[in-house]
Amino acid sequence: MVDSRHHNIDIEDFGAGEGDETISILVGQNYEGYRLDVFLSEKIDRSRSYVQKLIKENLVFVKGFSTIKPSTRLQSGMEIVVKIPVAEAITLTPEYVPFDVLYEDEDIIIINKPAGVAVHPSPGHWKGTLVQGLLHRYPELFSGENSLRPGIVHRLDLGTSGLMVIAKHIKAHERMSMLFKTRSVKKEYLALVWGCPRKVSGLIDMPIGRDSRNRLRMAITPKGKRAITRYEVLWTRNGFSLVRCRIYTGRTHQIRVHFKSLGCPVVGDKLYAPRRERVFDSERIFLHAWRLAFPHPMTGVDVSFRSPLPEDLIFVLRDIFSNRLGKPK
Repeated sequence: MVDSRHHNIDIEDFGAGEGDETISILVGQNYEGYRLDVFLSEKIDRSRSYVQKLIKENLVFVKGFSTIKPSTRLQSGMEIVVKIPVAEAITLTPEYVPFDVLYEDEDIIIINKPAGVAVHPSPGHWKGTLVQGLLHRYPELFSGENSLRPGIVHRLDLGTSGLMVIAKHIKAHERMSMLFKTRSVKKEYLALVWGCPRKVSGLIDMPIGRDSRNRLRMAITPKGKRAITRYEVLWTRNGFSLVRCRIYTGRTHQIRVHFKSLGCPVVGDKLYAPRRERVFDSERIFLHAWRLAFPHPMTGVDVSFRSPLPEDLIFVLRDIFSNRLGKPK
């Protein structure tokens, strides 16, 4: 939970300057035992090295602690204040961004994120993000409870389309976060991959971490976090396979990394298959979050949502079946 209030902490003592963005964060029970740098990296959407730099420069203050380190372990109820220099502070300006709303009640919104729309601002994508579009359509989401990612509980990659759940208030956000953490959310994707996995169905249980040779990529590594993907090949044609995937963990680029490890990278993925034939002109990849199911965060009633393949992906499948794409077999 992120709280924009300062809790009467004197931030002047650790160098807050005029115009700098100051963020106050209250640690919830679900983050008990986390490293400080890992926690802040997630909350302020910066790399761990950037967070470690802020800590080294005394721009992070933990109430009740005279000194802190990146490895400081969190306790529930801790109050943390972070100062982000003005040149690097993110400003969320509401703007129109196209996305479909499939369901809405007092607590949650189910949206269909288009490919090419980043979930929240980041280098290279400061405008036109989903959170800016959400604030344009739902200004009440900007309540100060999550100043950087209002309503966002999980994310989809820039080139991925499909279903996302948005929390409309802090209680729904906390409960949805817990549902994701306890793997109570069923997330299914449809992916088109090059080739065909050796087994038509299976469970991929391989840890994923940052690629030491390319920090933009993730990789299978013994030091990574456990990542679990179950898959089923629906059909294979012309050197392509359509695969249904269910992920039990939410690691960055999980499906993309797991299928690359099988020798079957996702079609359109320039990051993990740069030498493969280009199917899309944009950053689009053939990955679509088509089903989302979970107990409603406030009522506990099971809810389920589906999103059919968008038109641009259907066109690719038509080209495969008409032999305009791939090699006939």
